[in-house]
Amino acid sequence: MTIEEALTSAASRTWIERGGTPAAPGTGRLRPLGLREVTLRDGFWRQRQQTNRHRSFAHIEHWLEKAGWLKNFSAPPEERRGREFSDTEVYKFLEAMAWEYGRTGDPGVKQRHQAIVARVVVAQQPDGYLNTNFGRPGQQPRYSDLEWGHELYSFGHLIQAGVAAARTFGENDLVAAVIRAADHVCDVFGPGGIASVCGHAEIEPALAELYRVTGNRRYLEQAKLFIERRGHRTLADIEFGRSYFQDDVPLREAESLRGHAVRAVYLASGAVDVAVETGDADLLAAVARQWRHAVARRTYLTGGVGSRHQDEAFGEDFFLPPDRAYSETCAGVGSIMLAWRLLLAQGDPRYADLIERVLFNVIATSPADDGTRFFYANTLHQRVLGTEPSTDTQVPRATSTLRASWFEVSCCPTNLARTFASLAAYVATTDDVGVQIHQYTACGIDTTLPDGRTIGLEIDTDYPVSGRISIRITRSPDTPWTLSLRVPDWATGATLDGLAITRGLVQTRRRFTAGETLMLELPVRPRFVAADERIDAVRGQAALVRGPVVYCLESVDIPRDVPLEDLRLDPRTEPADRDGHVLAAFRATRPAAPDWPYQPLTGPPETGPPMRIPLRPYHRWARRGPSTMRVWMPLTSER
Repeated sequence: MTIEEALTSAASRTWIERGGTPAAPGTGRLRPLGLREVTLRDGFWRQRQQTNRHRSFAHIEHWLEKAGWLKNFSAPPEERRGREFSDTEVYKFLEAMAWEYGRTGDPGVKQRHQAIVARVVVAQQPDGYLNTNFGRPGQQPRYSDLEWGHELYSFGHLIQAGVAAARTFGENDLVAAVIRAADHVCDVFGPGGIASVCGHAEIEPALAELYRVTGNRRYLEQAKLFIERRGHRTLADIEFGRSYFQDDVPLREAESLRGHAVRAVYLASGAVDVAVETGDADLLAAVARQWRHAVARRTYLTGGVGSRHQDEAFGEDFFLPPDRAYSETCAGVGSIMLAWRLLLAQGDPRYADLIERVLFNVIATSPADDGTRFFYANTLHQRVLGTEPSTDTQVPRATSTLRASWFEVSCCPTNLARTFASLAAYVATTDDVGVQIHQYTACGIDTTLPDGRTIGLEIDTDYPVSGRISIRITRSPDTPWTLSLRVPDWATGATLDGLAITRGLVQTRRRFTAGETLMLELPVRPRFVAADERIDAVRGQAALVRGPVVYCLESVDIPRDVPLEDLRLDPRTEPADRDGHVLAAFRATRPAAPDWPYQPLTGPPETGPPMRIPLRPYHRWARRGPSTMRVWMPLTSER
């Protein structure tokens, strides 16, 4: 089959009609839906998706021009601007635009996409090579810095942009360029070529998805080769150690996700893709094992990952200091990519639980309300008032204590853009017997089972404000089918049509009738949680969570004469909902000011009556100006 035939095959045409989807495995426990099969309606996520389209897109394109990263594709080498990986921000933006077109069919988005593609493809060399930072006069030779050069990483994002274009627009100039680029990678790094890998994983899931688009097994075999090479110390050692690149231990032998967090989750995502397409059960089991270990021991309450600033990396087990949480926004995006692939492969609702945590507490936290400023890192404890960055200046990625308009490393805004544009893809799936709902948001679902039966659903909810979720059947075949609903791991006491249900999956199989409604009730109420005792940094503290949403205490909500660090939470008083925030009881302490900060084992005296202070959703923090903030709160001495 030729490339043209592959892109015009019945399967490819079907994806275009369905609006495309970010990951489309050829086999697995569940099947993803297209972006036009799930339509978000007014609510929490629809608002953010609209802001992304109408504000963030223009903001990102403005900065790609202002920073010179778009001009790099036509500028002479000596005028190139930006970091070695700046090309990828253009590619991620192109991917976001493709998904946006896939879900809306907006001709304006298509026009802008075509205009940017025309500027990108002029830089491609005759052999398929495309990178503005290497290989031209005055630049380093191609593939001369595999540890830090990000060349294959850049190819990965280019290919993913091409995959998105193929699944939404069909054959176009970007898809053709991506095919040439992928063939170049296989020529240079295939059997008999350069026997190494890239310091930053990303090419692996991209090649696997390109295989799914084209049917050309060469791309899958190359992705597999990169996976098998990793961990055999093919890259040079560095000060952070080879674990930074996940090049210290073969992937099948590793016990947990480790090293640079974004690299780790991208690599694991590619490994799942390869395992699924090749039927490699051992490889799939290895990634699932590492995911479980990392979630149980290396993940913040918010679902964020990365507790070390120096190398943007996972820490050791239970090393999760809230004030040093890096929890990079891009790592949250990658975490969703990985959990989604594992969910499609294995069907375990725990993967969807994690996706929900990351969505509400990392992805929703990063962008400002107007979609033009962003957090790069997502701390859980802000000790000093932040400084509002200039809206006209690029800032270093980790030094901005408030949301910034653009970064010298601006991977997060474009990663958010492609995530919000493709958000509908993560709501539901199908299998041979029915439909599964994984995320709860107001939406319409209209899909077809593999046997041709059509099913329509309408979900009406203001979740997570309340846990009341109405699911109305709008279309149903005359034969029985199964509706599966995820009951989150925190939802003890959930009910379906008034009957108690257990956490995990609740499945209803019968002949449904159009017009009937099921009512799912999730116990969305505030609750205190404590961390595993082995997390030293927050021992003796508690956090407040309401449904899937983590809450925080901000200085703008406490009396001016009471420092935030002097407050102690009283967990004996039940927290109470109040107009979008939660009231909790606190007592103030009167800490001494000794010359030496280590004193006998007695706590500071508590003064005055309890104070009822509001806590706000963590994703809302720093939206009312600079503040200090904490998620984990020390407890009163009487508890």
